[in-house]
Amino acid sequence: MNNEITRWLQRDPDPKSRQELQQLVADNATVELADRFNGRLEFGTAGLRGVVGAGPNRMNRLVIQETATGLGQYLLRTDSTAAHKGVVIGYDGRPDSRQFAHDTAAALAAQGIKVYLTTKVAATPIVAFGVKHLHTAAAVVVTASHNPPAYNGFKVYWNNGAQIIPPHDAGIAAEIDKATQSDIHLMDLAEAEEKGLLVWLDDAYYQDYRQAINTNPLLNNHHNPQDISIAYTAMHGVGADMAETLLADAGFEHVYSVAAQREPDGAFPTVKFPNPEESGAMDLVIAEAKQHGAMLACANDPDADRFAVAVRRNDGEYQMLTGDQVGTLFGYYLLNHVQASTRLVGNTIVSSTLLGKIATALGAQYYQTLTGFKWLTNVAMDRQTVDHQFLFAYEEALGYTIGNTVWDKDGLSALVAFAQLTAELSANGQTVWDQLEAIYREYGLYINAQRSIALDPTAAPIGDLLRATPPQAIAGLAIHSTEDFKTSLRIFADGSVEAIDLPVSDVLIYHLEDGARVVVRPSGTEPKLKCYYEVVEPMSQEDIFEHAQLRAREAMDRLITQHQASL
Repeated sequence: MNNEITRWLQRDPDPKSRQELQQLVADNATVELADRFNGRLEFGTAGLRGVVGAGPNRMNRLVIQETATGLGQYLLRTDSTAAHKGVVIGYDGRPDSRQFAHDTAAALAAQGIKVYLTTKVAATPIVAFGVKHLHTAAAVVVTASHNPPAYNGFKVYWNNGAQIIPPHDAGIAAEIDKATQSDIHLMDLAEAEEKGLLVWLDDAYYQDYRQAINTNPLLNNHHNPQDISIAYTAMHGVGADMAETLLADAGFEHVYSVAAQREPDGAFPTVKFPNPEESGAMDLVIAEAKQHGAMLACANDPDADRFAVAVRRNDGEYQMLTGDQVGTLFGYYLLNHVQASTRLVGNTIVSSTLLGKIATALGAQYYQTLTGFKWLTNVAMDRQTVDHQFLFAYEEALGYTIGNTVWDKDGLSALVAFAQLTAELSANGQTVWDQLEAIYREYGLYINAQRSIALDPTAAPIGDLLRATPPQAIAGLAIHSTEDFKTSLRIFADGSVEAIDLPVSDVLIYHLEDGARVVVRPSGTEPKLKCYYEVVEPMSQEDIFEHAQLRAREAMDRLITQHQASL
């Protein structure tokens, strides 16, 4: 390992991380050094993400330069027009993000690849938008999204505007491996600009995104926006300027931003985790909403690709909507504002099946993908036709995309769409809660939950055990069919079999009687099993909503308890 450390110190361009590494060597911190040098941050379909620090298993300037060099080599090898088309680069508000973005630009420009670099922090969807808008070969966003402060990341988009999927991830990873064994070449950004290899994306570019959102026909529903009040937080991220601008453009005059969380701050001082799904993360925006009596308490995550909302109830308290509830509301709303029979909507296999039920009832095409927004948008492009244009997709982890302005999740356009949905309901004398109840009465009360179970790391893989002795029932409910994404087969109770047309993945889905569903997905990084549960409680028009909710919650508790006990 000593040779590796010596070589790293020779290559590392950053005096700060060199000093950090030299201190670890001086302290004889063998365990910490082994962790940093036994392996390398793995480049996958989301690019890179990891803790910032010295060494190949951390995020730092050398890892970024090697990664950008590998990306450039792969682009040049696979696309003869890549150098001319160029790459869009943007970054979030974390301490190292600007430097990492500039290093990326310097490494790409040194290979003769034109770069379009934002002059300031940018929300992830604003960068992803640039691929199609500027017709580039790729895009890079330096962001760790809603990860804790110690992290940073390097996210790659392909020339179709969506996140990379196989085979590009493996192809880029192979070129990165070569780059780690070669000299790294960088071009000074001033020189790159002189040579026409660097274009700065200034405010005019951000205005292009703004204009594209404002002219999206799906975001032009102006029902009395002045009657709606909204509390908003950027959660110490980069969303505030554009979020507030877009809401104002849409006519929302009563928007109250949480001052303590408005400006980018990679230390995230007011939240334990800068993820709207985490307990306590929405506390300040809900307090802001209460102060102003706002109807909605809305949040973006720090790179503004996710959207979260808590809605005021009749008792004056605020309740978070789940990602599935927001996705259901969006799907119902959008499909009722277009000719549904000409549209395509989708979600992931762990998201609620209610969207599919609504789409089918309204005559729209519906699709499902593996988890991850990269699949939702790449599959949408493959599936859409002249007769069925893509409309909307979501995943339960607070990711939504409305239309095709951005081929990735976009928390900014989702914010505008949800505000417009709420304003239309209000103009008709209804609330978001009224709308959800009406949907449930029409289609059934769908509730979803997720639990993770720790596994014995020495035991055989749980997926293989479940395949070897498949359950016949779960929580006393008969299994109607089992979808096995490892074998790409759907197996019915009568023994008949169908093929599943999705990439291979270690996932099992059990469809139970009464519409219930259990999804089990072993974690790829740690010994635990992720379980996703869905319960469907029938509701009549005469049914009291609270009674139906109670029945559904009891059914969900029973399903979770008995399923976990069986494992």
